[in-house]
Amino acid sequence: MKKERSNIQLSSYDDIFGNDVSADKAGAVNGDMVVNISLDELHPFRNHPFKVRDDADMEKTVESIQEFGVLQPAIVRPDRDGGYEILSGHRRHHACQIAGIETLPCIVRDLDDDAATILMVDSNLQREEILPSERAWAFKMKLDAMKHQGERRDLTSSQIGTKLRSDAVMADEVGVSRNQIARYIRLTNLDPELLQLVDDKLMGFNPAYELSFLNSEQQKDLLSAIDYAQAIPSLSQAQRIKKLALNGEITQEGMNIILSEEKKQDLDRVTLKHDTLKKYFPKSYTPKQMEDTIIKLLDQWQKKRNRDMER
Repeated sequence: MKKERSNIQLSSYDDIFGNDVSADKAGAVNGDMVVNISLDELHPFRNHPFKVRDDADMEKTVESIQEFGVLQPAIVRPDRDGGYEILSGHRRHHACQIAGIETLPCIVRDLDDDAATILMVDSNLQREEILPSERAWAFKMKLDAMKHQGERRDLTSSQIGTKLRSDAVMADEVGVSRNQIARYIRLTNLDPELLQLVDDKLMGFNPAYELSFLNSEQQKDLLSAIDYAQAIPSLSQAQRIKKLALNGEITQEGMNIILSEEKKQDLDRVTLKHDTLKKYFPKSYTPKQMEDTIIKLLDQWQKKRNRDMER
């Protein structure tokens, strides 16, 4: 039985919802009808890889919406289980919740899973700042959807010819080489804790790529070794660990030894673990905000120390 959508505040959308639904027009964007939908009827796209963070940018978005309203409609699709699935506009949806606004202007499109996935990824890849984990999972989701679309076309087409590989088409669309797309997708094999180190800029992309070839158990051992040595693998260390792991010759003790080696670049560096610092900061703080706050506190401490010495 179809769920009632009485809280839609917009015009007749019979081609998607059926003849039993009608509302008032809220406008149109590039020919697409825009409808105001209750926030309660909207939910995130399943396995949505893009994180919605309560950071400084979110604060600016909330302030903008409070002053000017939502200037760019979200894009959603009807959910067979009721409500609507957000394809583009997760941050605007969250900002409206914070601002106390009850509806969100939306463009509704009736898309299958593959088309919806591709639209969701393409829309969100336009953001200025994207975490490595977000890009990795987004590339994987889009490539899987494109391959599935290609398989469906193959089943319905008898034309013989050379088809472009999905990764080649995707590389052209997103402006990233096929090799780099493959390297990003490899990161989805990382344990979430290791991938978080990449997002937090504690581990470089290249070492993370090398370590993505370790199996699940080996990655757990690596996390224990990182905690033991209080050190993040360098590229050369990651490559050595990968080589030993693929040959079945690595143990946690061996990882402990490798990570305990003094790195040249660490001779004049002080490293503070994210887990050690995060208990002193709000959850919304980024590593950069933590660093800025620490430097500010150290400046205050130094000034106080200088004053004490002058007495």
